[in-house]
Amino acid sequence: MTNITTSQTIGPFSHEAWQWAADASAAATLQTSAPTITISGTIYDGDGTPINDAQIEAWQPAAASAEAAQALPGFRRVPSGEKGEFSLRLSQPAAPTSGEPATFITVFARGLVKHQFTAVFLEDDSGLAQSAILAQVPEQRRPTLIARKTAAGVYHWDIWMQTDKETAFFDYV
Repeated sequence: MTNITTSQTIGPFSHEAWQWAADASAAATLQTSAPTITISGTIYDGDGTPINDAQIEAWQPAAASAEAAQALPGFRRVPSGEKGEFSLRLSQPAAPTSGEPATFITVFARGLVKHQFTAVFLEDDSGLAQSAILAQVPEQRRPTLIARKTAAGVYHWDIWMQTDKETAFFDYV
C-alpha cells in the first residue's frame, strides 16, 4: 500500500475551512463608517476558465484605523463565486497616499502550492507614475495591477493566474 503525501491530497477545501474569515470580513465591510469603494472582477486559470474555488484576501493597512472597532480591521477575505467572480468593498482612508495600492492582495486557489501576492491600484490615482511599487514592475505588465473605473467608487479588475494576461505577482522577502 502506498501512503499519500500532502501534495497528493485533493484539498484544501478553502470555501468550507475558511468561511469564518469570510464571514468576519463581510461583517466588517458592512459596519464601516468610512467612505468605500468596490473592486469586482473574475479570477481565471491559465486556460481562461474562471476559478470557482479561490479565496481572495485584501489587506489595507491604511484603513485599519477607520475599522478599529471591527474584528479584523483593514482585512477582507472573499471566496470566488461559481463563475470565478469576486467583489471587495474596501474602506478608504481619510487621506489616501497617492501612488500606493488601493489594497494588497493574496490569492489562494486550487493548483497553487504556494499562495500568490499582488496589489491593485486605481486607474484614477494621479500618483501612479510616481508609484515606487509600480516602478518595480515592467511597464508592459503594469496594466495587470490597475483596476478600471466603471462608475463612481466602482472598479473592475480581473486576476489571471497564467497566460500573457497573467497578473503581476510579487515575492516578499
